This record gives sequence, C-alpha cells and structure tokens, in this order.
Amino acid sequence: MVYEMIVVAITGASGVIYAYKLLEALQESNIETALVVTDPAKIILEYELGLKVADLRKKAEYYYEVDDLTSSINSGSFKFHSMVIVPCTMKTLSAIANGYANNSITRAADITLKEQRKLIIVPRETPLRRVHLENMLKIMGEGGIILPAMPGFYHKPENLEDLANFIAGKILDALELEHNLFRRWTGEEI
Repeated sequence: MVYEMIVVAITGASGVIYAYKLLEALQESNIETALVVTDPAKIILEYELGLKVADLRKKAEYYYEVDDLTSSINSGSFKFHSMVIVPCTMKTLSAIANGYANNSITRAADITLKEQRKLIIVPRETPLRRVHLENMLKIMGEGGIILPAMPGFYHKPENLEDLANFIAGKILDALELEHNLFRRWTGEEI
C-alpha cells in the first residue's frame, strides 16, 4: 500500500486541462497517482485537448474504471493520502455531499472524508444555484476543500497554459506540495 498516493478523478465538466496539468506536475514530482475518468470526461478530454484517456493513463501509475466498485481505492483499508476531483460536475458534487457512493469516484470520495483524508474538489460550473452552494458547504463541513477553477491574473498569464498552471498550482498548494507553476504574489509591483 502506498500512503503517499494521490487519487485524481476527472468528471464530465469542462476544464480537463486542469487535471492534465495536475497529473503532469505530480508525475514530475515523482508522486504516485491513481486515476479515474468518467465516460463523459473521456469525451470532453478529446474535445478540449484532443487527447484520449490512454494519454492520461501514461501520467498515472494506476488506473481504475469508474464503474469498478471493487477497486482498491474504494476501501478504507487502502491507504492513499488524498483525493482530487478535477474538474468536478455538480452531479458528482451532489452525490458526495449526500452520501450517494454509486461509482468509484463518489465511493473513493466517501472513503476520503470518512477516513479524514484530504479531499479537494474543483467545481467547474457557473453560475451556481443555491443547492450547489449548499452541497459545497456540506462537503466543507466534513473537512473537504472546495477549490473553484477561478484563475488569478496577478501573475500576468500570457496563455491558456499559464491559466491552467495557476489552478494546478493552487491544487498543489492545498496538497501542501512544492511547485513552481506560477509566480507568487510578493507585493505591489509598479
């Protein structure tokens, strides 16, 4: 069992570039990852980045099918460090907030919360309904971290990659992992 492992789940929301950049950074840092990708996310991956799930699988040590509830990440006895769902649909967020563990992502998230491990959810929806916010509050109330895909601009991004690196870097910050994906604010520059 690898306690340092980070589970990365990708659901069917726009913004799969954030997951790709996160997996790239974790691979470069030699941190083991387990990957789960929903079927809609596979479609979006191809549409937004022109990639197949096989391309992502090269960035992770382990891959689990979303409908395989017998996989190791679905048991509290399997010791992984934390879980990141990026991007996270409101459907997945709702399932987690309400204890509906119907697939490998929602079950692993349930495990993460019940075992008091770090769960980071990167929702990708706008605008938000009240129920979305209430579900986020439920997850936060159990120790989950809601990290919206809201890039900053103080680092003066020059392209889409800079914006994606900013969000991936914020996820790494929440995981307490060192990185140099964006220039940090050091004070007002004139």
